[in-house]
Amino acid sequence: MRSIPVTVLTGFLGAGKTTLLNRVLSENHGRHFAVIVNEFGEIGIDNELVVSSDEEIYLMNNGCICCSVRGDLIRVLSGLARRRGAFDAVLLETTGLADPAAIIQTFAMDEDTRDAFTLDSVTTVVDAVHFPRHVAENRQALEQVVYADLVICNKADLIDDAAIKDIEATVRRLNDTAEIVAAVRCDLPIAKLLDRKAFDIGRMLFGNPALAAAPGHVHTHEHDHGIQSMSFTLDTPLDPEKLGTFLADLLREHGQDIYRCKGIMDVAGTSQRFIFQGVHMYLETAWGAPWKDEEAHTSKAVFIGRGLDRDLVEKGLAASAAKGGAA
Repeated sequence: MRSIPVTVLTGFLGAGKTTLLNRVLSENHGRHFAVIVNEFGEIGIDNELVVSSDEEIYLMNNGCICCSVRGDLIRVLSGLARRRGAFDAVLLETTGLADPAAIIQTFAMDEDTRDAFTLDSVTTVVDAVHFPRHVAENRQALEQVVYADLVICNKADLIDDAAIKDIEATVRRLNDTAEIVAAVRCDLPIAKLLDRKAFDIGRMLFGNPALAAAPGHVHTHEHDHGIQSMSFTLDTPLDPEKLGTFLADLLREHGQDIYRCKGIMDVAGTSQRFIFQGVHMYLETAWGAPWKDEEAHTSKAVFIGRGLDRDLVEKGLAASAAKGGAA
């Protein structure tokens, strides 16, 4: 029976994983995917940022599939295995704090998962602007590179050629077999991503002595201490100008500690969603799809970082309420 190929899309917070996922789903390749999206925060947002498509999307939030919700991943995969033939492949987007080694072990060591699925590729997206800091401060960012067969150096347009060469040299020191591709908004050819048949457990073991030396090759996993997630939901429309000003001020003053922020917000005066995404001091906003008539207009926002001040963010969002509302 045909084994189902799985592509793991990983990378640190804000590197561009959802952008890459949308890139694959938007391409005219004629394939049907089952998509698994894992989020670190208590509420799910990334699944709503995935482009509208006919794909089946499974959201797994409030924990990483490499540890706290790993059993949930096995259950989702088991359900997909029973529906073999209903889709061509699986795309698995991890949290920005995921450890690929633990995910790889799931496919290598769980007997039912191993029989039904083939790990086709582990693709890691790195944020070219913040990569040096991320690998220096966070073990997960480093390991996401170590276990990749393809490393996408995203946001390459925001740094110069010398900085790109420095990143490539760092990646080579961590993983000398991975293919490295520079990209802007993950705009690499789709052929680079699918049907790679590139994952090789032997390369993992012999190319990474630390993994090979682990007793029984069992990898222990613990997230970096101090990284926390704050989630907010609001039922009152917000003023887009006040909200934009608050977010810009917040990232300017505290962006060093905010690895990632994102939100889908209800703002006054329009039927469209207001979407914001930030990485450290970078902030992007855009208008999303309109709210449906029967849909609750609930704003959702997530902030991930170190030493976050919940009271500060809560008051800032409340102060962004539109005139006549009270957030």
